[in-house]
Amino acid sequence: MDLPFTIEQFLGIFEKYNLAVWPMQIVLILIAVLTLILSLKKISYSDKTISIILSFFWLWIGIVYHLAYFTAINKAAYLFGVLFIIQGLIFLFAGGIKSKLSFKFQSSSYGVIGSLFILYALIIYPILGYFFGHVYPKNPTFGLPCPTTIFTFGLLLWTVKIVPKYVLVIPLIWSIIGFGAALSLGEKWGQAIVIKY
Repeated sequence: MDLPFTIEQFLGIFEKYNLAVWPMQIVLILIAVLTLILSLKKISYSDKTISIILSFFWLWIGIVYHLAYFTAINKAAYLFGVLFIIQGLIFLFAGGIKSKLSFKFQSSSYGVIGSLFILYALIIYPILGYFFGHVYPKNPTFGLPCPTTIFTFGLLLWTVKIVPKYVLVIPLIWSIIGFGAALSLGEKWGQAIVIKY
């Protein structure tokens, strides 16, 4: 996949975003932790609250990251922004209005895999980023597309009802796009290191 931007431009967008929204990154992580608490210690409105939080995450990424920042280096970000906004509205509709989503950790294989996704998104992802040289503010913090999509899949693996297929379409599409971009950026990153040294 040939990307329309350089690694420096991509990391520069993270830097602009991170500096502009600080300390929202901490707020987003705290809200993510709240979803975990609500999944473990259920109260009457846990499922709706978690769905609304997922809706907020996806709307935030669509509007604040894709449309306000990423479009500066990639015009496809207009489409990405629209997709993330649609997904935010899907979470609001499916879980917040229709109550089609119910989240609760269970000690099944799905629950364990979901936990690993969540652990990866919140803890391992930023640690790996640091060791690959992506230091704040030039790093993808939680609340940006890839770590938040991984976190979303983790929570969806914790659901106790069958997740409607329409809820999964856009996160799956983004996973494919993100994986392809990560491979391409990884290749460019490797070439940049070879050229530098």
